[in-house]
Amino acid sequence: MSLNLQTHTEHFTNPLYLESGRILEPYDIIYETYGTLNEEKSNVVVVCHALTGSHHAAGLYEDDAKPGWWDGFIGPGKAIDTDRYFVICSNVIGSCFGSTGPMSMQYPHHEPYRYKFPVVSIKDMVKAQRILFDRLDIHRVHAIIGGSMGGMQALQFAIHYPNFANKIIAMATTHATQPWAIAFNKVAQESILNDPDFKQGYYDPNLLKEQGLSGMAVGRMAGHISFLSPESMREKFGREYKLTDGLYELFGKFQVESYLEYNGYNFTKWFDPLSYLYITKAINIYDLSRGFDSLDEALKRITSALYLISFKNDLLFKNTEMQEMAKILKKIGNRNHDYIDIDSNYGHDAFLVELDKFENNVKDALNG
Repeated sequence: MSLNLQTHTEHFTNPLYLESGRILEPYDIIYETYGTLNEEKSNVVVVCHALTGSHHAAGLYEDDAKPGWWDGFIGPGKAIDTDRYFVICSNVIGSCFGSTGPMSMQYPHHEPYRYKFPVVSIKDMVKAQRILFDRLDIHRVHAIIGGSMGGMQALQFAIHYPNFANKIIAMATTHATQPWAIAFNKVAQESILNDPDFKQGYYDPNLLKEQGLSGMAVGRMAGHISFLSPESMREKFGREYKLTDGLYELFGKFQVESYLEYNGYNFTKWFDPLSYLYITKAINIYDLSRGFDSLDEALKRITSALYLISFKNDLLFKNTEMQEMAKILKKIGNRNHDYIDIDSNYGHDAFLVELDKFENNVKDALNG
């Protein structure tokens, strides 16, 4: 069977009322679908992307050098089997891949929003997706799945739209962003803001696509350190030195330094710095208990079957953060949840890389 990849954009003219009290209108949401929707519309699986992800979760475009970010997970016969399920992945508002974000044109001025774009929260991102599904006449889905910021969205769906999904699968995530993760985001934010080429938000995006933004690259390097772990770095790079560099050259590099440089500078040519600032802000202020008396009260709203998956050596969102959720769910008498801690030394990005370690758990959750 083929993946049946299709890309669509929906335009909304009704105001989107944001958590901050601000309004976004009009706005666009770009999304990608895989597989075929059945007659009853009962086979929908929603995939939520992480910070720098997009709606392009699987398959190849004609000009793609590499496939979508979860290609090993979505497709015929894979964990999220497109022979069975109709998969939808939308780009969050605030991002830079086609949904409305800070570099979108502000109606009716024909100038980019830039700093006039309102702060959006994870809850706002989810609300916009829920409105998209209403437009598509999809009012209940089989499952919602995501890792990292995608897991945050899945949990927000579970709490704020408790009758929308039969199953919620959240991995490598947390109930509220902790100081350690906020600190890494702060390094990235300051690196962007203090780069003269950022021009206080009034940069030329075409120029950045060619040249990149060195401050953002440095911030991204810090991020990459948090995505891995000491063990995975040792295994991946050891103390290997670049063969072309002399050990006693001041700017000679270890392999790990080259890796960070390559990923950091390359990243800045395809991801917008203002979007990075807005999305990291959304991650920083994320807290499932906001608007409730406690996290217990928030989690009491969940009626979906809930599957929590953490990774032992995740430095960004520690497994103890998901264990805390699991303990509360048990305490409040939620019998329809499952928690597993995957034995992994890879770090936070294990949910993107070590698919073989948890794909059977996801298959069982989806098909059970």
